[in-house]
Amino acid sequence: MMFSLILPSSSKTMSLSGTPDYSSSVGGRRADFSTITSGFPGKVRVQTILSKTRSSLQSPAKSMKHETYITSAPERKLVKQLCASSTPSFVADSTRAVNGKYQKLTEDWESKKLDLITGGRLLQDGLVYRQNVSVRSFEIGGDRKMSFGALLNHLQDTALNQSRITGLIADGFGSTREMSRNNLIWVVSTLHTVVDRYPTWTDVVEVDTWMYASGKNGLGRDWIFRDSKTGETLANATSVYVMMNKKTRRLSKIAKEMRDEIEPYLMDCECPIINKDSRKILKLDVSTADQICTGLSPGWNDMDINQHVSNVKYIDWILESVPRSFMERYYLNAMTLEYKKECDMDSVLQSLSKMVGGGNSDSFSANKVIEYDHMLRLENGREILRGRTVWKLKDTNSCVNNYIY
Repeated sequence: MMFSLILPSSSKTMSLSGTPDYSSSVGGRRADFSTITSGFPGKVRVQTILSKTRSSLQSPAKSMKHETYITSAPERKLVKQLCASSTPSFVADSTRAVNGKYQKLTEDWESKKLDLITGGRLLQDGLVYRQNVSVRSFEIGGDRKMSFGALLNHLQDTALNQSRITGLIADGFGSTREMSRNNLIWVVSTLHTVVDRYPTWTDVVEVDTWMYASGKNGLGRDWIFRDSKTGETLANATSVYVMMNKKTRRLSKIAKEMRDEIEPYLMDCECPIINKDSRKILKLDVSTADQICTGLSPGWNDMDINQHVSNVKYIDWILESVPRSFMERYYLNAMTLEYKKECDMDSVLQSLSKMVGGGNSDSFSANKVIEYDHMLRLENGREILRGRTVWKLKDTNSCVNNYIY
């Protein structure tokens, strides 16, 4: 749950609708998102001489020292092939040749604010980060569409990539330099995601993300997911982050030094891309919930780098109390989360859910939209988070079996 968000490099204005102004500088025409592409350099040739004796071979550790400077996909692929088929000295010499070949190209890419690792890039004077992601086989569910959890992972990944490419990331999981000096990290306070259509396996999705001030002590971050071919909007997400002391686990105000550090990288607005649902999420208990799932606890692999339960794990726990028969007929269209308290490795939780709109727990077959309220709490009753999910009836006419392997 604890991912960071720090971004671009000067102020920009937003439109009244809450989305960034992407107007191009040519005739004031709006940019065509589907025409902006990124990629890696093509083929690379490395020449070397296999004439060294075994006594002159470098150790694997020394060879690995050179390999750590390889950043682009073609370089990694080449050196991997060399490691599999050649002697250590050949690997070392070839790696140096690759680095020499790409030195000028790397400098050119950096000057254009491109990310050699992900292929992402900064737009709008560095205030917006854009990255293309491919839907991989391990990110899809039984319907061959990207899972909601995988989508949330890309929210975190693109936020961190923007922090890294702008140079604001320091020690910790996306913390700035001043934050690291004061043992502060970012934590999610609220998250609202709306999915109009889930991408399918092998689709390429274009993700835009940016950040802005949210109140006195919050930072907002928004995302847009688009079909890279058609430009169709697939999903939107908005979140608010706050600072927490890594040692005391208490929330902290944003000090002037940190505000000055971050402010040049914020969009000049407080307009989230999704309007906040003003309805209050119910506080559930055993007597009011329709479904209850008990005995939930995090494992070692559920913890992130800040020793905090990952955001996606909370989603898994929420969905544990939703009937399977319901999930087979409806898809998750929107989710709102309000985080109240963190939990740790020793926590044992309960997941409670109640249908609040569109029907009741006994009959929902005739309704196209269903709403649930959710709560995660410790066994002693202390709240961890509240949430609301909106579900829409699946299109039974859509075919998911027309895939060629």
